[in-house]
Amino acid sequence: MYTTSKREGNEYFKYRVSAVVINGEHVLIHRAEIDDFWSLPGGHVMMMEDSMAALKREMKEEICVNVQVKRLLWVVENFFDHDSNRFHELCLYYLVEIPDSFGVMDAEVSFHGAEDTYGYLGKEIKLIFKWFTEDELDDIVLYPEFLSKGLKNLPEDTMHIICR
Repeated sequence: MYTTSKREGNEYFKYRVSAVVINGEHVLIHRAEIDDFWSLPGGHVMMMEDSMAALKREMKEEICVNVQVKRLLWVVENFFDHDSNRFHELCLYYLVEIPDSFGVMDAEVSFHGAEDTYGYLGKEIKLIFKWFTEDELDDIVLYPEFLSKGLKNLPEDTMHIICR
C-alpha cells in the first residue's frame, strides 16, 4: 500500500491520524528515540484507507493493542520545519479507548513501541511511550503546541485548528 504523503524537494505533505488515549488522569504520549520532543501516537493514513481504520492499524502496529475509536476531536492543519525540511501536515485527532487488559497502564513506566520506518529517514526506529498527567504536559516539549492546553480541556464538538 502507498501512504498519503507527498514530497517536493525538501517540502512534505502528510495525511496522518493521532490517538488521544486517556487513562484516569493520564494521557499516552510518545516520541521517537531520535527526537527531543513528544507527540500523540498515530501515523500515516494509507491510500484508500479510512482514517479510523488507519488509527486502529497504527495502534496495533506500534503497541500491539486493539483500540476503540470514540469520536473526532480535532482536524489540524500543521505547518512546521524539522531537520531542514518543511512540512504541511493534515492530522485527524481521535479520542480512543484501550482495553483494561492492555499490559502497560502503569503511569510510572515508559515502554517501547515499534515503527517500521520513520518518515523521510526511511529507517527503523524505536518509539518511547509514556503516560503523562495534565500538569506534566507543561514540562515537556509537545507538538503541535496546542495539545498542551487542548488535552486538558477536550472539546465537546470537533474543532478545526491551524498551527503555524
